[in-house]
Amino acid sequence: MKISLIMTFIMLLWIAILLGLGSLLLRWLLYKGTDKYRRQREDAPSICRSLGETLKQERTRRGMTQEFVAEALGVSRQAVSKWENGTSDPSTSNLLALAKLYGVDAGELLKNVEN
Repeated sequence: MKISLIMTFIMLLWIAILLGLGSLLLRWLLYKGTDKYRRQREDAPSICRSLGETLKQERTRRGMTQEFVAEALGVSRQAVSKWENGTSDPSTSNLLALAKLYGVDAGELLKNVEN
């Protein structure tokens, strides 16, 4: 009787260890899966949801500040902020000036924008 209790305890201990290792394995697999997904998202071409996000992305990619862009275009920093926040859209002439400043075609700024 005493041996069967010890054997039962040992079996339960092994099951607990295996479940613990299974839990660790599951956590590791989840981490690796999300890490792989995150890296795929970083490598994928970014699709912006709005023109403002595209403008901000292009500006930050080039290391420019809103103040610099505003001075280069002859507008206020608040105007640049509103364009990037989506509060307002730049005029056609300002959009062309932004494209020239960022060194891209104006179509590129509009290409990845969702409606």
